[in-house]
Amino acid sequence: MNTTAPPGYEDITQAWSVLHGALGLSERIRDEAQYHRLADFAESLADSLPDDADDPLWGLVEIIADQINAYEARFFPMSEASGADMLRFFMEQHGLKQSDLAEIGSQGVVSEILAGKRELNLRQIRALAARFGVSTATFV
Repeated sequence: MNTTAPPGYEDITQAWSVLHGALGLSERIRDEAQYHRLADFAESLADSLPDDADDPLWGLVEIIADQINAYEARFFPMSEASGADMLRFFMEQHGLKQSDLAEIGSQGVVSEILAGKRELNLRQIRALAARFGVSTATFV
């Protein structure tokens, strides 16, 4: 068995100890305070980095983002939104009325979609995705 430490071992273990002490990255996020601390740190770090994806600190941002995503999945699970839910959301965000969506049908058709009496069809989904600049998967 080889007991010789690899090159840089001491530097890496010391840096990891400091990083863990500051952020607690070697375990799951324990509470909301740590969640906010990590989110703020990741946002500040990402804002300070160049857009160059090769910068090694982007790896740290990804590690923190994975921790944040795992915490959010445990404590803030998202329910699946229907196409009608997404349409309602975009209408609210853009201040639209049912009559403003002529590309998907009459006001009555839009009303039926929002009420869950009618499903969005492929043509309507494509039109909505183009209008709001999102993927068609948003409305599926």
